Amino acid sequence: MELFFSQILDGLSIGSVLLLAATGLAIVFGLMGVINLAHGEFMMLGAYVTYVVQSVFRPMGGLVFELYYPVALVFSFIVTALVGVLLERTLIRKLYGRPLETLLATWGVSLILIQLIRSISTAMLLGILLAVAIGYFASRMFTAKFGDRPFLPYITGLLWTAAVVIGLVSVNQFSVIRALASPWFGPRNIDVTAPKWLQGSWGEIAGIELPGLRIFIILLSALMLLATVWFLTKSAWGLRIRAVTQNRQMSNCLGIPTDRVDSITFGLGSGLAGVAGCAITLLGSVGPNLGAAYIVSCFMVIVLGGVGNLLGTVLASLMLGIIQSVVGSGSLLIVFPDMPAAAKGVVEFFATTSMSLVLVFIFIIVFLQFRPNGMFPQKGRSVDA
Repeated sequence: MELFFSQILDGLSIGSVLLLAATGLAIVFGLMGVINLAHGEFMMLGAYVTYVVQSVFRPMGGLVFELYYPVALVFSFIVTALVGVLLERTLIRKLYGRPLETLLATWGVSLILIQLIRSISTAMLLGILLAVAIGYFASRMFTAKFGDRPFLPYITGLLWTAAVVIGLVSVNQFSVIRALASPWFGPRNIDVTAPKWLQGSWGEIAGIELPGLRIFIILLSALMLLATVWFLTKSAWGLRIRAVTQNRQMSNCLGIPTDRVDSITFGLGSGLAGVAGCAITLLGSVGPNLGAAYIVSCFMVIVLGGVGNLLGTVLASLMLGIIQSVVGSGSLLIVFPDMPAAAKGVVEFFATTSMSLVLVFIFIIVFLQFRPNGMFPQKGRSVDA
């Protein structure tokens, strides 16, 4: 029985990671109506930011290294939030009201981010920065000079094409230098070492060990959820987000900067994904394909809990985490060895990680037959549309 409760604790920690990731996805999907398939890759970015912060702190050693993880949590949120804001301002903003195009665009962004993590080097970074600088300043200069001319979009397109060509040539030239050509991460998985204060047991309850990593992830998810609820319900920008969600045109008439609200909402959802990625590093190795492993589970949480509903997201994520852990680990066969043969055969069939996901799919399909909108009714801009 101790094994059974231990698996439930593991399931709660997995569900807590899903909660962090799905909360960000629920905010973006529920409040903005954007299907962000790059959300899993934002989790991947958070994991790699944690790895970079660890690499910076490791040479310092001692007590300073023990403090790297809180710093990594903050940087994971900030970096992924800034990337999310950049994505919203440059791409998503032009696609509001076109969900299918948003889906395809964010899928393309996710593929770009995966390949960027695999191939990024100093030479590539310098080439990208050079191309962006040339394209941005040249287009600004021509916009100021020919702002009302009909041929300006074609000129701008040619300028950005030329900037990309210059960037590619620059990457080729910089790659001649061996120190600049080496990839930072490559396709291999990376490992993050948990600080000592997170390792080992944090005590026991009724003979059940409380592993520090699992308990920390559960507490972190609860803290982030409370902070998110406070931000959305008590802060000024949270109230503006809710107002824009309910009636965008009226909010605009009342002077609420809806464009800035969109950026903050998307940045908040992306930042939560980064924190989830930071938490995942405590559970095992991470690699460029990390996002693909979690994005499906996140959408299952959204569908089961109800779009844009935080309470439904909490219940659904914890439920899915426990099902995956308890059923997928096969601990039911050890805890209940005398179960009937038919039931034992069913449990053995689903007693793997992949098959436990199949069981979750079946559970969701059956559940949606009775409650098509999930545990809680759908709310948000998509409903108003």
